[in-house]
Amino acid sequence: MKQHAWKYRGMPRIMLVFSLLLWVGGSKGFGLGSNDASTKGSGDRGLHPSIAVFIPGVMSGSPIYEMLAEGVKQGAAEKSTSQRKITVTVIEGGFNQAEWESRITALAASGSYDLIVSSNPSLPAIAASVSAKFPKQRFLLLDGALTGNPQIYTLRYKQREQAYMAGHIAALVAKEAGHESSPGIRVGLVAGQEYPAMNEVILPGYREGAQQVDPKCTVDFRVVGNWFDAGKGAELAADMIRGGVKVILTIAGGANEGVVQAAFEAGAKVVWFDTNGYGVRPGTVVGSAVVYQDKAAYEQTIRFLDGTLPFGKAELLGVAEGYVDFIEADSDYQASVSAPIREKQRILIEQIRSGVLQLEE
Repeated sequence: MKQHAWKYRGMPRIMLVFSLLLWVGGSKGFGLGSNDASTKGSGDRGLHPSIAVFIPGVMSGSPIYEMLAEGVKQGAAEKSTSQRKITVTVIEGGFNQAEWESRITALAASGSYDLIVSSNPSLPAIAASVSAKFPKQRFLLLDGALTGNPQIYTLRYKQREQAYMAGHIAALVAKEAGHESSPGIRVGLVAGQEYPAMNEVILPGYREGAQQVDPKCTVDFRVVGNWFDAGKGAELAADMIRGGVKVILTIAGGANEGVVQAAFEAGAKVVWFDTNGYGVRPGTVVGSAVVYQDKAAYEQTIRFLDGTLPFGKAELLGVAEGYVDFIEADSDYQASVSAPIREKQRILIEQIRSGVLQLEE
């Protein structure tokens, strides 16, 4: 299968401020000062649009947020001309979620940005609250869903498909490791925190994918309690492995490092989520179920700057649309996973892509 062209490319692990030309505030236009009440993208109304990318956390150790910033910057660079200067500023919100709304409120209150871009399932509710106070502020939010607000556009990935593919490969690898004699194979999932998408979409999807391989398969689900404690991640993973789990899906931010290290030391395996993780620990990471966030951020930024982003709409996109995938064309994957397993995984992916297998969100 042909590898998708959109693949994570590393970026500096510091807060990024990208500018094609420094934007000078205080002048009229830029969408925020216009009387145009259109709910389509407002980027065409200002000569020098300005975009803020709000990172709900920090950039360091967060490839999904690095991809967000990269995609917005690429879109801005492509649409910038000598007559139209576009500024992109990246702001880190920190790990304290209680502070995110006040930080976003400050961005909107500054009147400096035509568009605020972010990515997190909790952001639509925050943006809705802020939008009520600042009726001309526009938001582009990925990995979340909200419909009907004329100031907000959301794009959510089909994470049930993503998790299903992760569960399928995890169970295949665990089964090959020799669990046939047990009542049913066990796989693990370590999460940074519990949240609606995790409990209602990712965990069930992961379990369903694993149970396609073995209907008796069970999932050992553990929660770190934050997105940075690698020691706690290692502790949870080690305890899982002692309990018979041989393959763990880790969705725990910086704590992923601890999960991978514990798995490596015990001879267990890991499935990665959102980005290509095979290079994190070749031979230990045996699957990467990804979202192409850089592609999504790039394409929606272009739509905004072209004046065609449909504010008020919530879109849901997955494998068939090219936003969710499982990385097969990687030498580390091919070296670490047997040909029979790779073939079974390939068939599953093609079934989802073609619509033969449809997974409801």
